[in-house]
Amino acid sequence: MAFYILRRFIYLIPTLFAVSILSFVIIQLPPGDFLTSYAAQLRQQGDIIDDVQLEALRQRYGFGEPVYVQYFKWITGIVTRGDWGQSFEWQKPVKDLIWERVWLTVAVSLSALLVSWFVAIPIGVYSATHQYSWLDYLLTTLSFIGLGTPGFLLALVVLFVVQSQLGINVSGLFSEQYMLAPWSWAKFMDMLQRIWVPMLIVALSSTAGNIRITRANLLDELNKPYVETARAKGVNETKLIWKYPVRVALNPFFSTVGWSLAGLVSGATLVSLVLSLQTTGPMLLRALTSQDMYLAGSILFILSALTMIGTLISDILLAVVDPRIRLEN
Repeated sequence: MAFYILRRFIYLIPTLFAVSILSFVIIQLPPGDFLTSYAAQLRQQGDIIDDVQLEALRQRYGFGEPVYVQYFKWITGIVTRGDWGQSFEWQKPVKDLIWERVWLTVAVSLSALLVSWFVAIPIGVYSATHQYSWLDYLLTTLSFIGLGTPGFLLALVVLFVVQSQLGINVSGLFSEQYMLAPWSWAKFMDMLQRIWVPMLIVALSSTAGNIRITRANLLDELNKPYVETARAKGVNETKLIWKYPVRVALNPFFSTVGWSLAGLVSGATLVSLVLSLQTTGPMLLRALTSQDMYLAGSILFILSALTMIGTLISDILLAVVDPRIRLEN
């Protein structure tokens, strides 16, 4: 097992290198560049464009150089100096922009993930062990409604109801007076008062899906010989269910950690746009539309790296949780 993990880590290096190339090339595919989009925006606003200044910016950011030269400067800066480049639109270092929002995104996504797991697993277990009961039908119906309701639509409904009925603005993670204020205990408490809205909205669809997954997998395990054998030996039913078939039924949760890890950083982009959340999703969308290549490429590269690392973690967790999954010599 140790050799397997070491080998996977070694494989990560060329894979990350290939992903970095793809991330950088993909954002170069649309015609033009950031300065072209910037000049077009100025023309629409009726502003005067200084061609000399645009050319100076083009030379400064290397837009006149081949793509491979720009990529080499970017990747060597990351590896040697930890420099992810400069955001053209924000006029700030990319690493400062990303880390300003990453932990806020993780706070929302991680809390939503934990709520989803803690709610979905017990409900899915109850639904499977009480199959075809009236409560099973009710929970199944509610889970289908949750799966079919887009997160951004639910966010719009919540904003309208809370604003119209209670007169409370729940958009954003901070109140207006704390938006640009330095961190303090008061700002942290203000965030806690608002974070539950995006947390519940993001958790809804994943909770509904996890209920269906838990129920379906547990139904497949409940009548297998190892369960019947444990039941015949007089093992307590509650202990039997949670110790054996539930443990196996939770395999999909561990196998999707790779996706969840990247999702913690990317966040729910549409929900974030509707609720005006200061997360990385809207920033990535804005960077892609404006062709802010260093910012967009860095975020895509980080998400890809987290997906690969999460996949490795998933494989290790599956081997630990399920004794049937072992790497044989």
